[in-house]
Amino acid sequence: MVRELDDIIVRTVSRIMIPFMQIFSLYVYVHGHISPGGGFQGGCIMAASFILLAVAYDLNESKRRLTERTNALFCSLGVFIYAATGMVPVLFLANFLDYGAWSHILPTNPVMARYYGMALIELGVQITVMAVMVSIFLDLVTRGQHEDVLEPKS
Repeated sequence: MVRELDDIIVRTVSRIMIPFMQIFSLYVYVHGHISPGGGFQGGCIMAASFILLAVAYDLNESKRRLTERTNALFCSLGVFIYAATGMVPVLFLANFLDYGAWSHILPTNPVMARYYGMALIELGVQITVMAVMVSIFLDLVTRGQHEDVLEPKS
């Protein structure tokens, strides 16, 4: 049996931890292309912050902050960013994901264009991984029911 004091401690600690987890997720993304980490790890950390919110408070609080519709939008947005970043070089008769071709539209040299291209790819991966991990968690917890089927907490 969980006592009310234990509940307050878990909620307070998670309320403090969640913003730091999300900032660390962005740190892992930003430094991912020059050190271990990147979009996948950053996406998992970001998803863990939303899962911690659902575990510490309740599922309705988590769904209030990130609805299933918004989560599905993030899934699509991440895949779109990845695919669009890869298809732009094809428009300039280069290979798929050849970031050097971005120098035709960016005011920079091909080396920096590769840097920006990798950052865009990792952003797409992070958004997609975060949304898919949260979606898997929600599907497991709700047994696949949609948000309108769930009963509000009384």
